[in-house]
Parts: sequence; structure tokens; C-alpha cells
Amino acid sequence: MSRVGANRLADSRSPYLRQHAENPVHWQEWSPEALAEAVDRDVPILLSVGYAACHWCHVMAHESFEDPAIAEIMNRDFVCIKVDREERPDIDAIYMTATVAMTGQGGWPMTCLLTPAGEPFYCGTYFPPTPHGGMPSFGQLLAAITETWATRRDEVDEVGAALRDQLAANAKALPDSGVTVDADLLDHADTAILADEDRTAGGFGGAPKFPPSALLEGLLRGWERTGAGAVLDAVRRTCSAMSRGGIHDQLGGGFARYAVDNRWVVPHFEKMLYDNAQLLRTYAHLARVTDDADALRVTEGIVDFLVRDLRVGGGFASSLDADTDGVEGLTYVWTPDQLVEVLGADDGRWAAQVFTVTEDGTFEHGASVLQVLADPDDAERLRSVTERLFTARMRRPQPGRDDKVVTAWNAMTITALAEAGAGLSRPEWIELAAWCATAILDTHLVDGVLRRSSLGGVVGEPAAALDDHAALVTALLTLHQVTGATIWRHTALELLDATVDTFADPDAPGSWYDSPVSDLIARPRDPVDNATPSGASLLAEALLVASTLAPVSDAERYAELADLTLNRSAVVLARLARSAGHWLAVAEARVAGPLQIAVSETVDSDGSLARAARRSAPGGTVIVDGAADSVPLLDGRGTVDGMDAAYVCRGAVCGLPVTDDRALTSTLTSR
Repeated sequence: MSRVGANRLADSRSPYLRQHAENPVHWQEWSPEALAEAVDRDVPILLSVGYAACHWCHVMAHESFEDPAIAEIMNRDFVCIKVDREERPDIDAIYMTATVAMTGQGGWPMTCLLTPAGEPFYCGTYFPPTPHGGMPSFGQLLAAITETWATRRDEVDEVGAALRDQLAANAKALPDSGVTVDADLLDHADTAILADEDRTAGGFGGAPKFPPSALLEGLLRGWERTGAGAVLDAVRRTCSAMSRGGIHDQLGGGFARYAVDNRWVVPHFEKMLYDNAQLLRTYAHLARVTDDADALRVTEGIVDFLVRDLRVGGGFASSLDADTDGVEGLTYVWTPDQLVEVLGADDGRWAAQVFTVTEDGTFEHGASVLQVLADPDDAERLRSVTERLFTARMRRPQPGRDDKVVTAWNAMTITALAEAGAGLSRPEWIELAAWCATAILDTHLVDGVLRRSSLGGVVGEPAAALDDHAALVTALLTLHQVTGATIWRHTALELLDATVDTFADPDAPGSWYDSPVSDLIARPRDPVDNATPSGASLLAEALLVASTLAPVSDAERYAELADLTLNRSAVVLARLARSAGHWLAVAEARVAGPLQIAVSETVDSDGSLARAARRSAPGGTVIVDGAADSVPLLDGRGTVDGMDAAYVCRGAVCGLPVTDDRALTSTLTSR
């Protein structure tokens, strides 16, 4: 077979897989045909999982997968399968669980050896080309696996069967613990989270530090409920530390995936859509309820980054690479001499002080990552310097971009843009959210069935996961609230019903599978919030919002499912609060009522009362405005004496109508 025919990745919908299309390895995508080939040849499967922006994935590819000698061994002794973890989160989840069980840690690239039935019997992550630090070389690993397969096949089968059973057990529903979501549980979660705060450097825990995006949103909602200053202080410390640190792109806006140190100085330079979507929601929320100028600046910068660097024809692209021309951070770092070269001597030296660019460097080879640890006195000079440096940076080689459009991540972006646009009176952001939602529905909803991703406007084959469905329902319901267009609500509720039918566990009400029915060795189900919220916590949010916007007959059903979901997963909040950020945010909305505001407007309304509601309402509040009886929440709620009237409801209890902006703001901010 020719090399072109043997490597079957050239036509993939995944840019990550296409990066490997020229490898001498006979890579193929995960498919029944690939598994059947392993059965026919009676050889193990070598499964390699990664993603386009992953630095060490690139390193292992250059060191091993481009080596003809290594490729010859792989092709002869294995069926080699490449998986983009962002395209197939179900496969990634199953084998990452196996990897952590075997090694105590996970990460990407993930390297798993499987039986032809897909059962893992050896797992790891990155393997070097030569032995290093007690780790065997990749070639040594391949030789050892081949020998074991030939001489100790019974042991291989036993290990694979045991791990298969363990994976199935891990995918069981959470037991009904009897824990109920209430204010006491939320206070307990806040206390546990704050106990882990790094009060000096911001954030929670030590290095490496990931932006605790959903956790910050949950804490901010907790402060709105209780008025606890310690909670708001923690949010502000972390948001400020991140925005001033190297993890935040001081020139172009947006955030990198994480910092390798505990002070947010040196990022792992890849930029992910899902991080920036979640951080946009949090910073916009902080900006509108505290009038924090820095939070507003960061919010605007994230939107600028999304539009400039990630917007593609079918939505927003997944990520920017950590590397540029094979060098991590090449696009972003500076030396003092480079600053002077661009800005001149005076501005260059001033910029070095402002951006903490030192002679020794804060990164590698004497270069520094830009930080702004204190605001300079001359704001106009900073603006001019920033613009000139950014223009110069754009002339540098740029990192690669993964143009794959992922449903869930775009949906989170839609929600964040719509909320930020409504709360901060930026209608162009709402328009951007609506554009993205239209693009996703036009491409990813195929004959009523949602797909996971697309590339270049062509939808991929993998079915959408639970997080895709749930996040998109919330996004569409958010658009309905801020635009008044009923088509968003209609589409959302249809999709929600399909989601419930597809992902529910009939034996455990309130528990949900993460993937549609598949032929994998286990059907994954993980209730813990990680870098992105869990599918179940996203669905809890979708159900809760739908319970306030749907007709009464459906609303009661959605509310019951939301409560079942929250209560079943309350144990995560009780025991793993730092890994339950989105659960915390949704639970805060539930304990608040959920809070609903219906603004009945006159024909000639100026919209000021609705704007006041959106500016002042706590996070998670459902707000609709328009003519009386135009949507379920406005049924029977009209204007008062020819004036707009706001009806504030907590659960099923509603207050008297409010017609004054100041009175409404006072009502919404009182605790």
C-alpha cells in the first residue's frame, strides 16, 4: 500500500488529525473498520490522543511519528489510530480515565495500547525518543509491548478485561446521597473554596494555575446572594492577578490556557475558545455589578480577541497553538532591546518597566512575558505603546489556528456575548452572538440531530455530546431573553426535549450520560467540572432556565428534572467544591428562586427599565421584556398607568410591579 493510501487522515474534519496526514505512520481515525483490522491482523491498537494546540503533542510527533524507523515498527506491529480529543471527547474520557488509573496522572499526548476489542492494557502520555528520567523511549515501549503481546497474551487479556470492568464501574450514576442543594450547602462550598485561595498571588492552589473560570462565576453569584465581602474580595484578587499577569495577553486581549507558575507569569501559550468564553462571562459580570474599570477593559479585550483571531465562517475556531514555527511563545515574548527597537529609547525603557521586561527575562533565553503589575500614571502613553507593540507583533510569525468549530464551546461563547452585551449595553455583542448561533444551527443541526463540530463549513460525523446539547440550549434561551425573538426559544426547547430523551439514565433519574449510545467499551459519565463544565451541570442550567421560559405544562417537568439533577450531584459540591464551579453557579441561581424579571413595555418604551434589570440583576436571573402576554413569563403582566412595569419573581412568588429604574435596582441589589 502506498504511503498516501496507508495514512488516512488527509480528508479528516479535524485540523489536528490533518497535521499528521504526512506522517509515515499508517494513521487512521477511530472507526469500526479500524477495530476490525486489529481483529483480522490480531495485533494491538496503538491509540494516540491529542489536540491541535498541544505543545507536547507536536514534540512527540516530530520526535517519533515523523521517524521512518519508528513508523515502520508501528505499522508492522499495531493498528495506529489518531483521535482529536476535542472532536471525540467520549473516547478521550474513557481512555484518560484508564491512563489516570494506571499511572496516577493524565495529559496529552495520551498514548494507550488496546486489545482489538478496545480494552486498554497499557497507558501513558508523552514518551521521549531516547530513555530519559527513568522513562523508556518510545521505541523501547513498542518493543516491550510487541514482546508481551506475543509471549504473555493471557496477561494482556486479563488486564484489559479488568480495566474494562473498572471503567464501567466508574461510569455508574452518582448514588443518591440525600444531600439537598440549599443555602447551607452553598455557604459550605464557598468556605471550602476560600480555604484554598492563594491570597498573595490570586487563584486557588499552587502551580500550574488554571483560570478558575466557572468557579469565579459561582463565587460572584454567591456574593450577590449573601453580600459576603470575603467572597467578592477573592474574586477580585484572582481576576486582577490573572489580568495583570502573563497569562493575559496584554497587547491583544484574551487568555492563555494556564500558567506554569503560581504567580500567573509564564503561560502555556495556547489560547482556547472555551477558556475565553467562560472568562468573558465572569469579567463582564464583575464589570457590570461593581463598575470595575479593569474588568471592563479585560471584557472588551476578550471580545476583540475572539473577533480578530478566532472568528471563522462557521462560528469561532477552537484554539491558537502554543507554538510558533515549533517554538513555544515565539510570537508573544520580548527583550528590552526589542522594545527599544520598536518604540525608541525613551518609550522602550518606559515600556520595559511597565510590562516587567527585564534583562534576565521572565521566560526563556532572556525574553519576558508581558505583565502590567501596576497601572502607569500615563494612560495615553500606555495606549500608544500598546498599539505600536501590537502592530509590530503582528508582523512576527503567528501561531497556527485550529479552525474546527466545536458546538459546546461556541454555545458558551454565545451565552457570554449575549449576557455581556445586554448587561453592559453593547448591542453589537448581542448581534455577534446571534450570528454565531445562526451559523451553528445552520451547519451543526443535521436533520434534527446535533453534531459535535465542523471545519470550513462542512460538518463532521461525530455526534454531539451532552455538553454540546446543553450549552446550546442555554445559549439559545439567553438569546431569546436579550432579543425577544421567539424562534430561539422554540428551537431551544425542541433541542432540550431531544437531549433529555438521548442522554437520560432511565435507572437513575437526574443522572445523565455524556455521550449518545455508542459501541465504546463504556458510556462515559463524569459529573465533575473540569476546564469546561460537565455536561450534567450544563444541562442543569439549561433545565433551570427552560423551567422559567417554557409553557406551564413543560415548565414543571423541566423544573423537576433540574432539581433531580442538582440534588443528585450535590455531593460534588459538598466534597469537591473546587471541581464544581459550574454546579455552584447553577445552584446559586436555583436557591435564588430562580429569580425571574418580566418587564412589560409600552409601545413607545425607551427600554430603560429592562436595561436597569439587566445591569443590576444577579447572575443567573432570567429576564424578558416586551408586550404583555407575548411570552409565557409575561402572561397576565401588563404595563401600569401607561408606564413600563417590572415584575420580580423568586420561584413562584412575585412582588408588586415596579415602574421606577432606581426602585428596581434597589430591589435587585438588596439581600
